[in-house]
Amino acid sequence: MIKTSTHPLDHLVLPTRSLDVARQRLSSLGFVVAPTGIHPFGTENACVFFADGTYLEPLAIGDEQTAERAMSEGNVFVARDRLYRDRLGEEGFSAVVFGTADAVADHARYVGAGLSAGDMLSFSRVFADPTGKSDTASFKLAFAADREAADAFLFACQRINAPKIDRTALQAHANGVTGIVEIVAISDSPSGQARLVSTAAGKNVEDGDKEELPNAALTVLTPDTFASRFGVPTGVSSDLRFAAIIFSVRGSAAAARLLAASAIEHNMSGNDIVVPPAPGQGATFIFREIP
Repeated sequence: MIKTSTHPLDHLVLPTRSLDVARQRLSSLGFVVAPTGIHPFGTENACVFFADGTYLEPLAIGDEQTAERAMSEGNVFVARDRLYRDRLGEEGFSAVVFGTADAVADHARYVGAGLSAGDMLSFSRVFADPTGKSDTASFKLAFAADREAADAFLFACQRINAPKIDRTALQAHANGVTGIVEIVAISDSPSGQARLVSTAAGKNVEDGDKEELPNAALTVLTPDTFASRFGVPTGVSSDLRFAAIIFSVRGSAAAARLLAASAIEHNMSGNDIVVPPAPGQGATFIFREIP
């Protein structure tokens, strides 16, 4: 068996109806939200960056006509976003993204495994910091998906040109979040998702419901286990759906005080602070103090 290199978590895609609503919600949760970024294929984002190098990508449709044209030209990113919205609504958590140094090789692996979601995508966009300084960011993406798991997709992201922007201010979150430690998905058959997740992450396929990445973990639970563990209902059944994000925080007490001051609904699950999904926050957010 060929040994592959496990990819780190890069970012998470969170569809939303409105970036304004997402910005307001995320700000109330104590996150700093970056200026709006415009994609050349009709979507737009307002990212939340973390000190560990990962980030959230709230994603909205900025130009419907351009998005439609992109889909007709085979743009997998826009097509999968549309599929998600058509199936599950405008608010959610559609994709997990891995960092890679060679998206072309990842695409070849996905094709060979019968798990490619379609053609690769290369694009550039302008990135701006809160002071107005801007630079160009370029990316090359390779997509993985399973036809039986239409509610989720995964992709490898190669940063061809990293913008020379100081993100320090964008990473200073009032809630104390420093990064992402775990992604939690739900599935009616967790063990059945190991091949898709392992292949997308550049790992040799292993049994089990937890994938260890260099900088995080991806766990797949049954709906009942998820609901029991976090006290949040899971909704409709699914072959695979991303449901929760576990963040590392410097101090859980400070995060709890901020949530209370902002009148944000939350509950405790052991030492975790659990915030159920809301408009502009498509996933369950879990704040965990990491020593």
